[in-house]
Amino acid sequence: MIYRRNQKVLVQGITGKQGSFWTERMLEMGTQVIGGVNPKRAGETFLDRPVFSSAVEAAKTTPCDVSVIFIPPAMAKDAIIDAIDAGVKTIVALTEHIPGHDVLEIFARAKNSGSRIIGPNTAGIVTPGEGFVGIMPGHNANVFQPGSVGVISRSGSLGTLMCLNLTRAGLGQSAFLGIGGDPIIGTTSLDALKALDEDKGTTSVVLVGEIGGSMEEEAAEYARSMKKPVMSFIAGRSSPPDKKMGHAGAIVSGGRGGYASKRKALESAGVRVADTPAQIVEFLSASASQTAKSASR
Repeated sequence: MIYRRNQKVLVQGITGKQGSFWTERMLEMGTQVIGGVNPKRAGETFLDRPVFSSAVEAAKTTPCDVSVIFIPPAMAKDAIIDAIDAGVKTIVALTEHIPGHDVLEIFARAKNSGSRIIGPNTAGIVTPGEGFVGIMPGHNANVFQPGSVGVISRSGSLGTLMCLNLTRAGLGQSAFLGIGGDPIIGTTSLDALKALDEDKGTTSVVLVGEIGGSMEEEAAEYARSMKKPVMSFIAGRSSPPDKKMGHAGAIVSGGRGGYASKRKALESAGVRVADTPAQIVEFLSASASQTAKSASR
């Protein structure tokens, strides 16, 4: 799920306003966009890339590793299943508000084929110095710089803020993984944490969570066994109970998924939890200092 520069990307919805804008930014950063999909414009060339009628048709001549979905909710299921049928192994589903029954069908198809869905309602994935897929400002050197801190976030805006703070402090990112803010998503905080734990370029991890669901608690159990330091910021500390805040998945019911329970689980697992996003930089600096002292002994 971590993007690498040798991976080829197909943009489904490449000719739309958002699809074209972000494809230009991806190309600007060096992402290997090999083409796009728009059935109405199949056979054309757009942004110097071929446009296909479907992902399946694209795969016949130009196989790809990653597909990114710039498709409205009502048509997103068909687009994602098209990518699955084309053999795409990583599908970045940016679309929000895909009907729940469509999401369940998508996940069933993906499980049977071995495809990974990132999202729905993700902002995408970024590997500074290699490329990005989605709507994160991976091309902006003020926000993303190559480094060794892996960042996981349900929120694109909070993830951007976290990466901005890290870059301003001289700490770059090994990878950013935006997992998405919908109640049902294909890649969880735990999945992303495992990926960064196994990544040789990552020395520490920042988990940006929020109220709602139990993903952070589940990730905490895995973090307990990690040798790499894990820090976290959980948004929604002051939110009123039983009220959806921002993302569709950010709702607490009956105390489950609340700020206190998430913080307790993470801290019990040895994860330092920040009160503000800016405090994460302090935690990372302290961790680096401690590591240096241990190495000199």
